[in-house]
Amino acid sequence: MPLRLFSFSMFIGLGAVLGHVYLYRRLVRPLVRARAARLVAMLLLGAMTVLLGFRRTLLDAIPGAFEGMVTVAMYTWMGTALCLVIVLGALDLVRGGLALTRLARRRARPPLPSPAPEARVSQPAEAPVDEERRRFLGRALAGGAALAGSGLATYGNWRAFAPPVVTELAVRIPKLPRSLDGLTIVQLTDIHVGHFIQRRFMDELVRQTNALRPDLVAITGDLVDGDVPTLGNSVAALRALRSRFGSFFVTGNHDYYSGDEEWTAFLQTLDIQVLRNRHVRIGDAGGSFDLVGVDDWSGWRRRGTKGYDLDLALAGREPERASVLLAHQPANFKVAAERGVDLQISGHTHGGQLLPMTLLIGLAWEHSAGLYRQGDSHIYVSRGCGFWGPPMRVGSPPELVKLVLTT
Repeated sequence: MPLRLFSFSMFIGLGAVLGHVYLYRRLVRPLVRARAARLVAMLLLGAMTVLLGFRRTLLDAIPGAFEGMVTVAMYTWMGTALCLVIVLGALDLVRGGLALTRLARRRARPPLPSPAPEARVSQPAEAPVDEERRRFLGRALAGGAALAGSGLATYGNWRAFAPPVVTELAVRIPKLPRSLDGLTIVQLTDIHVGHFIQRRFMDELVRQTNALRPDLVAITGDLVDGDVPTLGNSVAALRALRSRFGSFFVTGNHDYYSGDEEWTAFLQTLDIQVLRNRHVRIGDAGGSFDLVGVDDWSGWRRRGTKGYDLDLALAGREPERASVLLAHQPANFKVAAERGVDLQISGHTHGGQLLPMTLLIGLAWEHSAGLYRQGDSHIYVSRGCGFWGPPMRVGSPPELVKLVLTT
């Protein structure tokens, strides 16, 4: 197992353990009084911890007929549990901040003079803590957090399946021929067709794409999470894409997991051109540019498969011509810019997809979401059209990108 994948699995496993322990202590214990019910909740949380921590091994072990059902339940709970932890954590931070503020105020007060001995005797004792009131407040806060967390998960689920937000912006490419000024590229990326996203979602996505009247459609990887026999009918919706210069595809890391050779062969039957470390000329004698496509950056790690090869993709290209690079991951952009690439179109990051990852994704990727510039070159990183893992998006809505190239 590659080190990065192993580290990610360890992170998920540790997060599952800590998250479920936290949920039991902060949600189950205050709300559930009966010992039998607490035991059932503990067993269920323990089972989900094991399932999330060893999901790959367990999913491979169970019969195929149950894999889809278990996957849907597992990832739905993962997202719901994360939303509950976020709300409870925010609540605890507020409570902790208020407690620290009260403590600081007490310490800032000047000390009171010591009373006379006879006054000490007559002073009333401090009122005892009302345990029943404390338990009531604890249950009320836990119940409110449960409702808020469930509401956040419900919103995230709606946002994930709702039509993507259309992001339209212009990118200036001085080397672009004047005859192609205003050419539009619509980017589809990170759809992750699988147990959640299927034909109905794809039909709507294709309809929305065609409504933008693109000159070219770029599908920049992570199209699927599964094999051709299982998902072929859903992906076949892409046959209905309509554009002036056609549709083009480059592989993402999940396409490698799902069988890159089989999927690229299938996509070609849908009239989608696959660019595996090569470039093609877009346009005609009146004006054209080079569309360059590379395999996924991590593809070389899989023995016996192709991988990212920018040199091969650019081989034989005339440097003075305008060029657009399709690359799934926003990696190696600075090198691509140095090689004369005018625009790189990528995805992969999902913009974090869910809190708190939406706040942390910038630590992992220099170009995490949106448009960036390096000299005269640009890169656009899409948040993606679909989702992976939990069927939710919070803080990073899906997007359908329309790039308008100008001279």
